[in-house]
Amino acid sequence: MKISHQLLQKVAASCRTKTASTMMLRPLGTLTGRTIISTRNQHQLVVHPHRQFHNTIATPNDNQEGTQHHIIPSADVHSILTNDPSTVKRNFRTRLAQAKESAEIGGGSTRIDKQHAKGSLTARERISLLFDGGSFREVDALVTHRCSEFEMDKSVIPGDGVVVGHGLINGRRVYCFAQDFTVYGGSLGEAHAKKIGKIMDMAMRVGAPLIGLNDSGGARIQEGTDSLAGYADIFQRNVDCSGVIPQLSVIMGPCAGGAVYSPAMTDFIFMVENTSYMFVTGPDVVKTVTNETVTKEELGGASVHAGGKSGVAHGSYPNDVDTLRAVRTLIDYLPSNNDASTLPIRPVTDDPNRSVPALDQLVPDDPNSPYDVKDVIREIVDHGSMFELQPEHAKNIVTAFARMEGRTVGVVGNNPMTLAGCLDIGASEKAARFVRFCDAFNIPIITIVDVPGFLPGTDQEHGGIIRNGAKLLFAYAEATVPKITVISRKAYGGAYDVMASKHLNGDANYAWPGAEIAVMGAKGAVEIIFRGKDVEKNTAEYIDRFANPMVAAQRGFIDDVIEPHDTRRVICDDLRLFRSKKVPTIERKHSNIPL
Repeated sequence: MKISHQLLQKVAASCRTKTASTMMLRPLGTLTGRTIISTRNQHQLVVHPHRQFHNTIATPNDNQEGTQHHIIPSADVHSILTNDPSTVKRNFRTRLAQAKESAEIGGGSTRIDKQHAKGSLTARERISLLFDGGSFREVDALVTHRCSEFEMDKSVIPGDGVVVGHGLINGRRVYCFAQDFTVYGGSLGEAHAKKIGKIMDMAMRVGAPLIGLNDSGGARIQEGTDSLAGYADIFQRNVDCSGVIPQLSVIMGPCAGGAVYSPAMTDFIFMVENTSYMFVTGPDVVKTVTNETVTKEELGGASVHAGGKSGVAHGSYPNDVDTLRAVRTLIDYLPSNNDASTLPIRPVTDDPNRSVPALDQLVPDDPNSPYDVKDVIREIVDHGSMFELQPEHAKNIVTAFARMEGRTVGVVGNNPMTLAGCLDIGASEKAARFVRFCDAFNIPIITIVDVPGFLPGTDQEHGGIIRNGAKLLFAYAEATVPKITVISRKAYGGAYDVMASKHLNGDANYAWPGAEIAVMGAKGAVEIIFRGKDVEKNTAEYIDRFANPMVAAQRGFIDDVIEPHDTRRVICDDLRLFRSKKVPTIERKHSNIPL
């Protein structure tokens, strides 16, 4: 035991003999568990740390006459040692290290092994993959719940089931929370919710994207209404952050009940196949209420939300690693916040004046022949690279991020490979949401149009195609970012208006030479106008008149008719031109989009 000079004086002062209390002491060493303390007048104090003495006694020294041993009660010594400042600090550091170690291991090795057995990573493993190596800084690692109901006070784990903090993704600051299923099943309680709310507030103050890694059993029932209040606090922050910083949700396990509404209000949702699911009411409730037997995957798995049924999620991937890799890729396209100066800019390594001769052959002359608009998009954008959103949902329209001259753009394109590229309910909602995101974060929008109209049928009419189609029209009309539109083959009826036409304040509108802009196709128009008379002759006349962009150009509805191979050069020129675009705002509280 190392004893300081100051501590020796405390020991002396604690002795019950006047002689001992006035001694000048110095340590000699340790003998058989006793600390030997000598004095200048040959007295010794023997401290027994493991024995309890009720009285201070003096005994003669066998080897040196006149030397006294003063034995201090061990309780007094313990009190002196534990109140010493250096000892107090040393003990706290020990406790701190233990608490941090407990936070690191979460629910313990057994639960971690169960997580791995499901094919899932732990919260901290996910964070280490998401962020640049060594860049993540944790916040509130020692926070614990304060619930005492149902013996919760007997189970207190630092961190309370969620890891929050910030780090770098490809060198850019990003904030994150990751729910830890190994701790209380990732359930949300008061302290858990406050940690998430705190990191959301920090992201807002700094102006950095927020990523939530969701893996939670839902509300912590033991904490009752505190859990519900925690969810509501998070919901409010989701709304406050909307349009200010990008919000991404990654569903990496269960997300059920009211918890689903936080991801639903974020900008993008990704899911892990076979291990994640989202639903408001689970299979047991469905069975009780409707007598329908359904699995979690069938009710709310990735195949439902990202596979073309609900459209809730923007993408799904086979495992945690691929999902987090996709998130890192998406973050690369996004600005840090709604300040245009935070848009990422890459070095220009693809010539903006590059001619694209492949475009002269990609689109068939026959307006009824299908082709994949994604091939057209890849030819136009930098290095043929794009990040598609909701690729399995509403395939008749494509929404994707790409780059032009190293700068992020949003691309929307009708895809004739599915439903001939018609607009329907799913396509309208999908594109409207994407357009509004781009507008909120100052991302220019490029629209490739080849649309025969809105999809007819009772399913569409009864499902609300009028209201849902209006969402896309409203989104394009409201957008003030640069809007560049290219009509590649046809634009019929009201769908022509909706797809970023000049009439919706399009900044630059072009058509390729073979484009048709009309109320409808030649066959249908002739049947209505001429009531079936001289069909062949009248059809030929109609095609000659309207099966080209000349009339639209004469009216000023398109700015120019361009050759397909010049499309990239023209768009790059316009994007440079419109970087300084300014649009006066109309005084109002907010618009009322037909939700």
